[in-house]
Amino acid sequence: RALALVEAGTHRRVGVWDRETGETRWLIDDPERNIERAFVPRGSDGSTAVIVEARGARARASLLDVASGAERRLPEIPGDLIPLRDLGGGWWVGEYASSTRPDDLVRFRIDDVRPEAFVSLTRVWERTALRPDDLAPAEDFRWRSVDGLEIQGWLYRARGAARGTVVLIHGGPTWHSHDRVDPELQYYVARGFNVLAPNYRGSTGFSLSYQEAIKEDGWGGREQDDIRTGIEALIAAGIAEPGRVGVTGTSYGGYSSWCQITRCPPETVAAAAPICGMTDLVVDYQTTRPDLRPYSEEMMGGTPEQVPERYRERSPINFVGNIRGQLLIVQGMRDPNVTPENVRAVTRALQEAGVEHQVLAFEDEGHGITLPKNQRVLYRRLADFFEGAFSS
Repeated sequence: RALALVEAGTHRRVGVWDRETGETRWLIDDPERNIERAFVPRGSDGSTAVIVEARGARARASLLDVASGAERRLPEIPGDLIPLRDLGGGWWVGEYASSTRPDDLVRFRIDDVRPEAFVSLTRVWERTALRPDDLAPAEDFRWRSVDGLEIQGWLYRARGAARGTVVLIHGGPTWHSHDRVDPELQYYVARGFNVLAPNYRGSTGFSLSYQEAIKEDGWGGREQDDIRTGIEALIAAGIAEPGRVGVTGTSYGGYSSWCQITRCPPETVAAAAPICGMTDLVVDYQTTRPDLRPYSEEMMGGTPEQVPERYRERSPINFVGNIRGQLLIVQGMRDPNVTPENVRAVTRALQEAGVEHQVLAFEDEGHGITLPKNQRVLYRRLADFFEGAFSS
């Protein structure tokens, strides 16, 4: 027998496949659930499966009796807990992480699922001078987009009066911002900024329909409205101030940063620092890795030759004359995905339009700034850039 996790159009279902008969007995088949993982714990007798369901950008686990289909859902707690192995006697080993606790292997009782009761097996806090109080907790922040769709993001608040707000946009777009320790995000909070990490339509962590919704418009569609309306919701709530909001992100987060700075007035987006972001979708299609081109075609509805107007209207390079905020472009010069040609093309356009800008290039980086020595440079530079933009 084998445990099967199968896509069924609008959702994923879980069943047991019998190799001898070829039949599958479905245990969970619910369009309202967003199951992302299903596995039988190592060392178990195969009677229990662990089901991991994404709800509201969190991972929620349950234990499924394979014979009866009875399911025991674990309590909802801050962060993500994934049971990995049954130790017997009610004790389990699991993986746990949250915005105030680094990824950790923990021992816990299945009848007492509280983070404060978990026993760290990696002794993570003995390996760092940081304490949980040094890290900002994630708050669930929600708003409505232009079409009424509810959008979720993680809000992190600075201690005391904030210097401004940084919107940190995740890449992918098939990914999502988690309630987990993010060094870049935590650094901005420590420097005095509020931070919003939005999970725009197209993000994982919610439902298959939410994840697929970005394909209705293609890149540069309503997911960009989701981000903008998140900024407007922060301002309306008194969390952010007009003229003191900046955007940044890597890859699709970089592309989104370009979209925001070319579409929004400075009262909404005062500064942008796109990192390895597409600027001209035609140039990107022509210069990226050949294996990535079918993804562009899927998202844009065809090749640049087939739908030239869509590529034109969704390329920020064609709208740099609209920029009224401050701009810092960050690029890895060995990037095979979003190649440096994107930067060369857009800097020419910026110069022709008379738009002031800065460029921070890393000769030893590819797609994203990943080397610790470069991250130290990047995070400080970005924090200084936003601080200067908000005070000017």
